[in-house]
Amino acid sequence: MLAKVLSAAVVGIDAVLVDVEVDIAQGLPQFATVGLPDGAVKESKDRVKAALKNSGYDFPARRITANLAPADLKKEGAAFDLPMSIGILAATGVIKGERLNRYILLGELSLDGSLKPVRGALPVAVAARNAGLDGMILPRENADEAAVVEGIDILPASTLAEVVQFLRGETEMAPARVDLQQLFSQQNEHGDDFCEVRGQDHAKRAIEVAAAGGHNLLMIGPPGSGKTMLARRIPSILPPLNFAEAIETTAVFSVGGMLEPGRALVTTRPFRAPHNSTSDIALIGGGSSPRPGEVSLATNGILFLDELPEFKKNALEVLRQPLEDGKVTISRALQSLTYPSRFMLVAAMNPCPCGYLGDPGHTCSCTPIAIKRYRSRISGPLLDRIDLHVEVPAVAYRDLSGNQPAESSAAIAGRVQSARQIQQQRFQGTKVHCNAQMNARLIKKHCELDADGHRMLELAGDKLGFSARSYSRILKVARTVADLDGSAAIRTPHLAEAIQYRNLDRKVV
Repeated sequence: MLAKVLSAAVVGIDAVLVDVEVDIAQGLPQFATVGLPDGAVKESKDRVKAALKNSGYDFPARRITANLAPADLKKEGAAFDLPMSIGILAATGVIKGERLNRYILLGELSLDGSLKPVRGALPVAVAARNAGLDGMILPRENADEAAVVEGIDILPASTLAEVVQFLRGETEMAPARVDLQQLFSQQNEHGDDFCEVRGQDHAKRAIEVAAAGGHNLLMIGPPGSGKTMLARRIPSILPPLNFAEAIETTAVFSVGGMLEPGRALVTTRPFRAPHNSTSDIALIGGGSSPRPGEVSLATNGILFLDELPEFKKNALEVLRQPLEDGKVTISRALQSLTYPSRFMLVAAMNPCPCGYLGDPGHTCSCTPIAIKRYRSRISGPLLDRIDLHVEVPAVAYRDLSGNQPAESSAAIAGRVQSARQIQQQRFQGTKVHCNAQMNARLIKKHCELDADGHRMLELAGDKLGFSARSYSRILKVARTVADLDGSAAIRTPHLAEAIQYRNLDRKVV
């Protein structure tokens, strides 16, 4: 007696369809699972046996073989509990009918037969739709997450018995529905606003430029100058997530098991702020069964690294690939996974170990050797990948005590959104979404300089010793400044502003 049930395995943030083949033959009672299963999949035999018996179904005392095909793809997690139990019931003749071959089954079983939520429901729903299936049956807690995918029926179930009755045609299951418009209506709710920030006009201008072009930003200033406060307000001026970005971000959170209970879709740009004691694996992702790290969880959002020099040297250096490529590849002996990592890096640091170098209100107690050693913790190649370096000085008392209202996040966001719309039209038909993602070909096409601009950039390069990567970063930032100004051409003031944002890295190195 042989039966086949459809399920899926998640690879990276994508899902691959898996055929769960169950064969029941004569012989001593045995339950063998083949097809490269991990420990959680192998243990499913005990959960399946107890769930079937406690749900009122007989567990055959025969030789049972469950094959998970394709056999060369590693299978992880407890999501195969439900398809394996349904496969056993189909092989014994309890379940018959066409429905068995039109739905993907996914779910972890409790010993009493109830269904528990699993990871990766959203990528599996996308795979089911692409395969032309009618839909998928999964735990009720995962229903809203998968229901954002249109074109298929998402059938939520609470128990194994519900699934059996539906597959036998005895009952019907109502598909889950979500209101995408309502979900996206909540995406602009931010608690922090730039109107609460006193002073720091130069830093706020740099932040506006960074947000408008998706550029990486480094803030340097003494303790208490407001670097962290400024960074936490950046999400309030970023453009809202579109549906494609929301799906990609939600898929990363779903695969990593980070999606909040009851949350169907991530509709706000993520803001990840790992502590400086974070390891390189936690930052970049990995483990024996590779999971997405902070750089992937920050996809389409912000990765904020406070006290940048205090991070481990190897943790900082692994940021090079995701900053350059927008993705990170994690290789292990049995598999190699690629996760997205298109994020905006925002970092903050003190100018010296004590933090008061250049502060007129405090005396710096650091020696030149200590300052050099502190700044050398951040390598030149990493600094080259950060587009804007801005000084954040201590705020004067007159600025703190003044009653003049500061510009709100809504006003800044309006200018940022206008600049992003210009970039969307410019890069229409490509995979580039903002100026920071331009490659060499696009830089040559969209960042042309006049004669005065070439002379200015040449003089600045000779004086400050810019690298080739710094040169391209200046052109990208200048393009963004021009977009904020509504200018089709990069003029000398735009280029001058972009150059002054690179002066600080010569001081930091």
